Amino acid sequence: MTFEKSLAEAVRALESLAEIRPAIDTAAELIVGTLRGGGKLLICGNGGSAAEAAHFATELVGRFDRSRRSLPAVALSSDGSLVTCIGNDFGFEHVFSRQVAGLSRPGDLVVAITSSGTSPNIVEALHEAKRQGLKSVALLGRGGGNAKGLATCELITPGSRGISAQESHLFLIHYFCELIDAAFP
Repeated sequence: MTFEKSLAEAVRALESLAEIRPAIDTAAELIVGTLRGGGKLLICGNGGSAAEAAHFATELVGRFDRSRRSLPAVALSSDGSLVTCIGNDFGFEHVFSRQVAGLSRPGDLVVAITSSGTSPNIVEALHEAKRQGLKSVALLGRGGGNAKGLATCELITPGSRGISAQESHLFLIHYFCELIDAAFP
């Protein structure tokens, strides 16, 4: 892949987000509404998506573009001791669902990020969100995979490559952070 081809693919992926704009607006309302209502975001993902989950939580608890009050968000992949405990004792497919069960309160929002949509632990986290009566937002790639249809709101980024999904997900996270900064002076 040449630089030009890679750049063109990234631009196409970002431009294609306009196709899912209604879902993006719904996700933004859920995220901002959760924070306005005193709820927290429980954010999960694997690998690069785990890094994006941590990035999102960091922008909320710390700051994004300007100083504002700290907002409640937890990246469920960030506590290595907890992830390995749950993985060892219950199986890796439960590393996020156990945390959703133990850390969530009414009014919280589960945000699941996966470029493939096939991660069993993401699927289980979305099922647990439903069991707990929580709303959820899923940032999905490659058609949504097994996670498709499980979230309250799903953003299935157009395209067939995980790389494009991750780039689109990071853009969406930053877009949501801009809206959050505007909502919390």
